[in-house]
Amino acid sequence: MSKLPNTREPVLSPVRARLVVTIIGLGWLILSARLIQLQGVQRDKFAGKAEQQREYVEETTARAGDIVDRQGRLLATTLSTRSLYLVPVKISNARMIAEAIAAPLGLSADSLTEKITVNSQRQFLWIKRRLTETEITAIRQLSLPKGAWGFRDEYRREYPQGVVAAQVIGLRDIDGVGRGGIEERFDSTLRGQNGKRRVARDSRGHVIEILDKDQQIPVPGQNVRLTLDVVVQLYAERELDQVMKEWQPESCSAIVIDPTNGDILAMATRPTFNPNRPQEASPESWKNRAIADIYEPGSTFKPMIVSYGLEEGVLQRDESFHCQNGEYRMGRRVLHDHHRYGLLSLTDVLVKSSNIGMAKIGERMGNERLERAATLFGFGRKTGIELPGELPGILRPLKQWTSYSTGSIPMGHEIATTPLQLITAHAALANGGELVRPRIVLQDQQDSTYAISRMTTPTVSRETARWIVEHPMQEVVVRGTGKKARIPGYHVFGKTGTAQCLSEDGGYVHGKYISSFVCGAPVESPRLLTLVVVNQSSVGGETFGGKVAAPAAANILRQALVYLRISPDEQLLRAAANWNDDQIEF
Repeated sequence: MSKLPNTREPVLSPVRARLVVTIIGLGWLILSARLIQLQGVQRDKFAGKAEQQREYVEETTARAGDIVDRQGRLLATTLSTRSLYLVPVKISNARMIAEAIAAPLGLSADSLTEKITVNSQRQFLWIKRRLTETEITAIRQLSLPKGAWGFRDEYRREYPQGVVAAQVIGLRDIDGVGRGGIEERFDSTLRGQNGKRRVARDSRGHVIEILDKDQQIPVPGQNVRLTLDVVVQLYAERELDQVMKEWQPESCSAIVIDPTNGDILAMATRPTFNPNRPQEASPESWKNRAIADIYEPGSTFKPMIVSYGLEEGVLQRDESFHCQNGEYRMGRRVLHDHHRYGLLSLTDVLVKSSNIGMAKIGERMGNERLERAATLFGFGRKTGIELPGELPGILRPLKQWTSYSTGSIPMGHEIATTPLQLITAHAALANGGELVRPRIVLQDQQDSTYAISRMTTPTVSRETARWIVEHPMQEVVVRGTGKKARIPGYHVFGKTGTAQCLSEDGGYVHGKYISSFVCGAPVESPRLLTLVVVNQSSVGGETFGGKVAAPAAANILRQALVYLRISPDEQLLRAAANWNDDQIEF
């Protein structure tokens, strides 16, 4: 008979039993010790860490100050808006999300899908900032997964006037940093000071409470008030548009200044851009040509030389110069005039814009006086206007001048200027001889931030300056090269300029010209000066300043005089009916 198998449970030996009990006991002992450590010794540490994860310190952006014109009209302001972000780590289907939000935001679904995928492990990703109300409404209507997206409050810079004075104002980029113009120059003033606040968030990252402790309230930026007048600025902008259409130049610019105090009422440039849509701007449109274009002034420089010659006693008002019937040898060089002039009075040397007459004046004055005249009227150095990017022009050291310079400088050659430098020099003649520092920002008497030094420098005597304006420069408009700048009802003074374009190697570009015209009114007490500079017109051949730039400058001046209620002379209005432009000289 076989034995049945043993089915009883194995019995642990006493040694093994004690080992098991010991191991279990040690485990509970270690667990208890850890619990005691967490609840006791490290309780404060972990409690603080949990609190930090629940609370979050975020920066609160300050509202940037406004930019306004002299009448308080808005040129740049700041609006509250929202920006969209995603939480990529919580998105399981990047393509679905991208296709949903791409269309209402005007984005590419493919690019957005790639962006989300590449950043799939991130907790935060900007999708589009500064949304419009239409975009915000469209996103809210979508069925997006909770916790995977959200809005953040931000500010959007808005330019209510669009392209008006774009290069003067500049813009603020997506991060609120000023770029170009007033936005850059007064960035710290406009920006204000950001604040901080501590907020409590839920597990999805949504703000559920704003905590009062350690809160720093943001300080809004200050406003900046400009000397510009939007209405006068619009006159300048529209005339430049017409110049671009009629003459098709590479570029052009215009400035309107009050010669008594240097206030810039208008500063316009073409090509231009809309600061509300900077992504559409061409590289050429960013440049403020009024302060950064350098060119030879040509005949618009001549009044400064004549006035200084008179002041030094080298020239006399009633003397005359023989202009050699249009051809004059000066050393190895032969000079020509556009017309064959014989004997011309000092006044007519300017009225007819005779290069030969000016060369003879240069010989009379000598290089040292010529250099002193240019320096005294501010050429070769920045004006100091409150805008970034201003260039100083070109005025070579006297030791580099030659006998060739003696004839060239009085004609406005071998010297280069910016439009702002040129109109500032003419303002000195218009106001009676004081070179006034131009300004684009009005001084706020209650805030020293805008307390810009009003630098003035004597140039020539009031008597000399008044004679230049009331006689030669007025005659330029009455019967000379600037007859197209006559304005019914006003005594206007001015000066034309036509010069060849400079090449990169220091020579000249054949067939390319800079046409310019500066004019002001009323002669009796000048209130406004206008300058228009037209660069390389592509139609019209040798485009003289009196033909291309003078009409535009006069139109801006006329409209500004009427707008500022500077009354016309009724007798002059009646006399204007008999004007005849058939014999205009260029």
